Amino acid sequence: MTKVLQISNYLYPNRGGIEQVARDIANALSEEEQISQKIICFNETAEDGDHICHRKETVTDSVDGVEVIRCGCITKKASQSISLTFGRELRKVLKEFDPDIVIFHYPNPFQAFYLLPYLKKDVRLVVYWHLDIVKQKVLGKLFHGQNLRLLKRADAVIATSPVYIDGSPYLSRFRSKCRVIPNCINEDRLVVNDAARACVDKIREDNQGKIVCFAIGRHIPYKGFTYLIKASKYLDDRFRIYIAGKGELTESLKEEASGDSKITFLGRIDDDELIAYYQAMDLFCFPSITKNEAFGIALAEGMYFGKPAVTFTIPGSGVNYVNKNNVTGLEVPNRDAEAYARAMTRLADDSKLRDRLGDAARERVNELFLGSQFKINIRKLIKDIQ
Repeated sequence: MTKVLQISNYLYPNRGGIEQVARDIANALSEEEQISQKIICFNETAEDGDHICHRKETVTDSVDGVEVIRCGCITKKASQSISLTFGRELRKVLKEFDPDIVIFHYPNPFQAFYLLPYLKKDVRLVVYWHLDIVKQKVLGKLFHGQNLRLLKRADAVIATSPVYIDGSPYLSRFRSKCRVIPNCINEDRLVVNDAARACVDKIREDNQGKIVCFAIGRHIPYKGFTYLIKASKYLDDRFRIYIAGKGELTESLKEEASGDSKITFLGRIDDDELIAYYQAMDLFCFPSITKNEAFGIALAEGMYFGKPAVTFTIPGSGVNYVNKNNVTGLEVPNRDAEAYARAMTRLADDSKLRDRLGDAARERVNELFLGSQFKINIRKLIKDIQ
């Protein structure tokens, strides 16, 4: 029996790219009879059905049949959770569960601080490098040495795209350890059911003769929603832009969009609503602006529904690996809101171009970014490093 421990920042019912990848890995390995697994993470307030989490509590529960140890947090600094119980709980699970393989999701510098001295020499370490620390420059410098130690200790490093290896000052130094495993979408979660179909009909009825544009993500700086709002000012009244999600910038984004009747904020939406907007949209807007957006699972999801995407050029980011310019969508210079609007207008004016790019987008996702392929890639990695 091979024992695998994942160390993630958070986990479902918290939603986000890293959280979903950790869950996808757990699901992939759960189908292997000879693998036992656990997950340790920080706790964060969130709720979905029977899953209810409170930030300050240290608790053990399960997700998809996998035991999850959630460590209560007292505060956040530089977007990093601070927990007084994480070190104790990590030592405990390393001793009692005694994993053969640890999969560590980076960036998590405070968790790495505890992991490196506690990890036994014979434990195989896989570092899942989601992104470089870009925004918090002081934090990046503070943990520079630790990052190097982490990558030296790693037996394998997962990168989400070849572009990110080339653009990362860390991964490019450890290229021989890197393996590209693109993030995936969970196609089972995106099945169009009756509830979603009814919502699709309502969206289309409300927007007859309009170009429906959809965007989703946390409302934080690197997601670039402010540039989508700026782009809207260059668009004519054919366009309707729906922005889903919430975050620290929600209120300021609403204020910026005040008076623009083309823009509607949806807040957090459930899976049926998400599928409905993916299905009903004509264009998928993905305006992220920095390497913090290392891949873009939502981008791949939008493309899965056969719709062209509009993205910015982000040097070193996998965004431009997922969405290929003039193949699956359009790409414009970073932070250029007027160019973004021109790309949206070009797609609105040319239905044949929309169809051609959308068909290619669906084909690219089916070829590279489906959960079935991700499962194969993860299982192969685990077998290779044993």
